[in-house]
Amino acid sequence: METTVHHWQKSSFSGDSSNCLYLAADAKDTILIRESDDPRRTIVATSSAALAGLLCGIRGDTFGRA
Repeated sequence: METTVHHWQKSSFSGDSSNCLYLAADAKDTILIRESDDPRRTIVATSSAALAGLLCGIRGDTFGRA
């Protein structure tokens, strides 16, 4: 059985908050995103290009505000 160890990094926007996002990358250019509430589960798995596009859209307010 193969075990993969990910090196998780806390989002710089999380600060000292207990509501944190953690990111890790694997060898296949997949970005893993998890929440601090349950560190055993991956919330999102995506490519670095897709994540960059999402962040660009958020920064540019492409999605609007509710």
